[in-house]
This record gives sequence, C-alpha cells and structure tokens, in this order.
Amino acid sequence: MPTDQSFIELNARQRARNLLDAGSFRELLGPFERIMSPWLEPQGIVPQADDGMVVAKGTINGQPAVVVAIEGAFQGGSMGEVSGAKMAAALELAAEDNRNGIATQAVLLLETGGVRLQEANLGLAAIADIHAAIVDLRRYTPVIGVVAGTVGCFGGMSIAAALCSYLIVTREARLGLNGPQVIEQEAGIEEYDSRDRPFIWSITGGEVRYHSGFVDVLVKDSLAEVKNQMLAFIAKGLPAEHRSDKFDYYLPKLSSFDTTEQASREVTERLFNREEPV
Repeated sequence: MPTDQSFIELNARQRARNLLDAGSFRELLGPFERIMSPWLEPQGIVPQADDGMVVAKGTINGQPAVVVAIEGAFQGGSMGEVSGAKMAAALELAAEDNRNGIATQAVLLLETGGVRLQEANLGLAAIADIHAAIVDLRRYTPVIGVVAGTVGCFGGMSIAAALCSYLIVTREARLGLNGPQVIEQEAGIEEYDSRDRPFIWSITGGEVRYHSGFVDVLVKDSLAEVKNQMLAFIAKGLPAEHRSDKFDYYLPKLSSFDTTEQASREVTERLFNREEPV
C-alpha cells in the first residue's frame, strides 16, 4: 500500500489491519460469526453481520495490541447493544491482560454519531461501559483515539474520545457532544444551520479542536502520518495527567462563557488555546 494512502478512504477493517504489524491482524467476532443487532430488522433496517464494529488483536512494534474500529458507513457509526458490547469487552480484556502482566496496547478508531436511536437505552448502557473500560485501561497503557473522517465523533462517544490518553484528528474530522442536526432541532436553524459546512467545521472541525487544546495532534489525511503519531504516543507512555482530570483548568473557563454570545471559532479559541497547559 502506498505510504501516502488516504486514511479516511479506508474502511474500518482496513484501518485496523494497517495500524497493526503486517500479518498480525486477527479479528474477534468478525462478520462470519454473524453477531448482529436483533433490534434493526424488526424496524425494517438491514443489519450488518459485525454490527459495524471491528475488533482486531495483533501486535504493534511486536507488542500485543487491540485495535477497535467503528465503521462510519453503517448507520452513521452509531452505537447499539452489540457494537457497544464488542468495544467495551475488548477494552476490558485488554485491561485484564495488563493486570496479568501481558502489556497490551489499545487504539480506538472513532467514526460515530453516538448512540443508535433504535437501541437508545441499550446503546447508552453500552457507551457507559465503554467509558468505564477506558478509564480502567488507561491506568496501565495509553489509550489512543483517532477521529479521522467526516462522520466525526459525537454524543456519548465524544466523551469516550475525551477520556482517551491521546487523541489524533485530521482537518476533515469533527468532534462535539451534540451533532449539528440535534443542535439545529433544539435551537433553531437561525442559531445553528447544520447545512452550513464551513460554519460547522469552524466550530467542531479537527483544526479548531486542535488549536483549542481538546486534541493532542492534527495530522493530514495520511495512513503513514496517523500510524507514525500512534507509534509516537505509544512510545511516550502514560501522560502525566489525563485531559479529563484537568477540571481545575476547564471549569473556570466554562463558567466565564457568556451564554448570550454566538458560538464561533474565535470565541472557542479565546476561552481555550494551546498556549495554556491542557
């Protein structure tokens, strides 16, 4: 595969395979296991054999690793009972390996709109399990998140991204708690036009999230760059303090935000910027 291969153009399985050492990819509960959501077909939605969640074991630089990749092309990467359970279980098993002396690295490829509305309560419960599993695992090894494509990472899974030890994004990526359509529905199109792509990316795009300090590195859409940054963060080891523990930094800034002011890139970067320790 060319070294300048687009990372975004790869599907979830290809992304996972290419981040692992050549020949080490081994999929757990893959499509031939037929582990799919039981809730979609009764609602007239064609299910997918792996429920849009790829869990791969292998090695990175010769060390045991698990790569979990969400397929954004299936149901917008939404999280349901089965897909959420696959991710949570993979992280829980990695933590157990680490406790047993088997140092296992973890990489999450996040391409998701959040919880699947057709499985709302079950999906929310699974996302809560994922949050708990990340916090457990990151005590032993860096949990590295990657948000690359235009599906972005929203809803409860944006909290999962924030809990990662390190977060890699591309300029094309988006990251936010509520998706644009949700905000538009609640606040009105005059406040937030979900069809205004330049505006949306100026608020939640990878570039502004990097400059605001909410992610650790901004890379171009390149498999080689994503992989190199992943390797650099693995080599760096655990951060001195996780971003989600820095509430003494974030809370005063959030409290100072004028809620009557229109959100914009300038407002965000005025409150949060990389010059401050994050």
